Amino acid sequence: MLRLSEGLKMAKYALVGGLNTGVDFAVFCALVYGLGFPSAGAQVVSYLAGTANSYLLNRYWTFRVRNKMSAVEMVRFVLVNAASFSAATAVLLALEHAGLEAAAAKAVSVFLSLAVNYAGYRLWVFGDKQRQRIEEPES
Repeated sequence: MLRLSEGLKMAKYALVGGLNTGVDFAVFCALVYGLGFPSAGAQVVSYLAGTANSYLLNRYWTFRVRNKMSAVEMVRFVLVNAASFSAATAVLLALEHAGLEAAAAKAVSVFLSLAVNYAGYRLWVFGDKQRQRIEEPES
């Protein structure tokens, strides 16, 4: 059973993820449908747009890290996102190759990316053993 604090982190992550996903998806569609970019190129740009916002919101709000950013944290964040990006892009391109429309393929790939990122952020980037936390107010 999940602790209440873990459930709260997951809820915050879902909200941040929704915002980041909206940015990612909007940029992707604008590039593919508005500017005629190929899906792979649009994926790179759109993923970076969502990732920049993700770092700040997840660090300070979701996982409540209060100490200074470190090079190790940034490297871990980049590695988790590289793994997530690779998995999501492989799914996107495979589904498109199989005949799925670009936006639908992108939507499916997002779910994989969300799961990889949460696990990586929670356990490795912003994990309890690596970071001091701001105390959560008691309810």
